Amino acid sequence: MPIIEKIDSEIYKQRREKLISFIKEQYPKEKNGVIVLFADFEKECSSFRQESSFFYVTGIEEPACALVIDLAEDKTILFVPNFGKERQKWMADSISADQNLEQKFGVDAITYLGNPCTGYQCHPFFTHDEYAHLLQFLETCVVTKRTIFTLNPENKHAYIEQRFILQRIAQVIPVFQTLLKDISPLIENMRRIKDGREIELLYKAVDLTIDAQYVLAPEIRPDIIEYELQGLIEYMFIGKGGTTAFPSIVASGKNSTVLHYHHNNKKLKEGELLVIDIGAEYNHYCADLTRTYPVSGNFTKRQREVYMAVLDTQDYIAEMAKPGMWLSNREKPEQSLHHLAIKYLASKGYDKYFIHGIGHFLGLEVHDVGNYQKPLEPGDVITIEPGIYIPQEEIGIRIEDDYWIVEDGAICLSEQLPKYPEDIEQMMKDKKE
Repeated sequence: MPIIEKIDSEIYKQRREKLISFIKEQYPKEKNGVIVLFADFEKECSSFRQESSFFYVTGIEEPACALVIDLAEDKTILFVPNFGKERQKWMADSISADQNLEQKFGVDAITYLGNPCTGYQCHPFFTHDEYAHLLQFLETCVVTKRTIFTLNPENKHAYIEQRFILQRIAQVIPVFQTLLKDISPLIENMRRIKDGREIELLYKAVDLTIDAQYVLAPEIRPDIIEYELQGLIEYMFIGKGGTTAFPSIVASGKNSTVLHYHHNNKKLKEGELLVIDIGAEYNHYCADLTRTYPVSGNFTKRQREVYMAVLDTQDYIAEMAKPGMWLSNREKPEQSLHHLAIKYLASKGYDKYFIHGIGHFLGLEVHDVGNYQKPLEPGDVITIEPGIYIPQEEIGIRIEDDYWIVEDGAICLSEQLPKYPEDIEQMMKDKKE
């Protein structure tokens, strides 16, 4: 189980207050509104990970909760499933309404979602009984025509469980959906700009990932299987209090030209390249670092040529990254890091082999929220990850580092991880102390 730092309720309370101020500013006539946010549900075959926006404003790890902020009464209520004492027999640190935990979580009240549940887990197809108290509260909101601020974007990939809950509630309270206003852009704008504590957690996730790359490098050799290296990577993450931020990519030979290769079951061969794209997650914050290694221990002349084209591109884009630039903006190609990367690679004859974006936002998710229509600003954290993929030559090379955007440029959070070809070769020869 990954380490979870002790909750600092004041941090999350301040974030909620900031969210409330943004809502009042954007919707000045909706003073009688209610914010309603939902946690994720547990899944049988994987460890529970809280929905990131819910976690961002609560710090709460408990599944199937609902947070209600009554703007008119300036009151915050946490609704939790009514398991009685059954859940405490199965799960550690569960929350019940009779534990006097209001101060710990920085809320005014903790109450039950509804009547007693059977078992120790809630599921998306919840019954009316299980959510009776929350439904009663929402019915009152509907009768009095109170605006309900929640996470309900049109983006089909986002907040899936939260939108499913809203649809279930609408089956019971048909008018409910007409009162909903989506506040996902407000929370996502808050999440995009990282504070000092978040940068510290990102550094920790990056450090775990760097350590794994260091330990892994000397173990790369012909005849080892990709999943053996994957096991070593994930051992390093878990052994230092982290977990995987995403499925580890350990891709050799032609697999190195497949962007999200996850089989990890091929035997490494002499003369091949190996792409290691991995990231640790620490207390919900994610790293994402990629290095490319020569399986034989030394790059061939051709491999080094292509490798340097990728590395030079990354160095160039990292110098250009600063507030006012865009990650990608086709309307402003001279201020778009992605389009500048394409232009730079075109000058070397490799632009057609660069088949993905130059980078993405990083934070509570490995592909974190962030409006790509807005330019970069101080506090953003992004990846810069140029790559060249030539399947007919079985050459796939990607170099990826994590960068913190500051007032006058970008700070590389992962600068301690070697990336020049001679340093990669030396790294493969050295055992980390």
